[in-house]
Amino acid sequence: MTASRVVELDAFGGPEVLKVVHRIVPPPAEGEVQLRQTAIGFNFIDIYQRQGVYPLPLPTGLGFEAAGVVEAVGAGVTDHAVGDRVAYMNAGVGAYCERCNVPAAKLVTLPDGVSDDMAAALLFKGMTAQYLVRRTHRVAPGDVLLVHSAAGGVGQILTRWATTLGAVVYGTTGSPDKRAAALAAGCREVLDLNDPNWPENFAAAAGGKARVVYDAVGKDTLLRSLDCAAPFGLVVSYGAASGKSPAIDPELLNKKGCLFLTRPSVFPHNADPATFRANAADLFDAIAQGHVQVDIGARFALDDIADAHRAAEARRVTGALLIVP
Repeated sequence: MTASRVVELDAFGGPEVLKVVHRIVPPPAEGEVQLRQTAIGFNFIDIYQRQGVYPLPLPTGLGFEAAGVVEAVGAGVTDHAVGDRVAYMNAGVGAYCERCNVPAAKLVTLPDGVSDDMAAALLFKGMTAQYLVRRTHRVAPGDVLLVHSAAGGVGQILTRWATTLGAVVYGTTGSPDKRAAALAAGCREVLDLNDPNWPENFAAAAGGKARVVYDAVGKDTLLRSLDCAAPFGLVVSYGAASGKSPAIDPELLNKKGCLFLTRPSVFPHNADPATFRANAADLFDAIAQGHVQVDIGARFALDDIADAHRAAEARRVTGALLIVP
């Protein structure tokens, strides 16, 4: 038996509901490995789940991704050995911890060129960008894209990757001080979402509308994102930083130009272990080629997890936020 510090909550609410407790981790069961986690990723879905926007059965842990070192393997595990550096992003909630048991099928081995910090900061966000540029729409040279939250963790990765594929990317941010980060990621121009005329400003800057609009903001932007898509264009609603997106009458898509609207997510795209590892290999290759980079905006100790959530919720962090056990 191994002891572990674990973040748990027994009620939905603000960051103060997050508590660090001590739990015993049993030996790994058949098909599992036990990890000593070295870096834990943070994602906005963690906030939604803490608030109860996406409710989980209580009490619950939080967190979907981490990197670490294999300390023990259960019966039947042949793909991983003690000492292997691995990462995961779809093994259920509970990554906010020091040690844990994870199904071996949910793990990907880290190549030498990908550090633990890079994997924890990039895997969930990078795999999100991977399906957005490869599956939801296969980005091609000359595509005009509008990326909301272009200075955020996914936004920067998506912008960089799409730009290397030949797309012309315009971005939005919620505060002027994030403009520089979005431009550095490759945006041709950055629009301020606090300006009520941001859709018109985008059209003027781009000289038209977007082949694809990637919207991770949700409630505050989705309806106006429809105004930014070219006829027969695609609006991808893949997040809800401002709250759940409004319901949309299908007839509105017709009136706006026979638009396509989709609400994808990363987990169905990586549900099969072989597909997950192939997609991860694509991401790691993009990292090796310099197409994908990670900017870690802040690091927080596991014991300071409430402060991490406060900083993320207040949009005080540009780039990725990392939790260190």
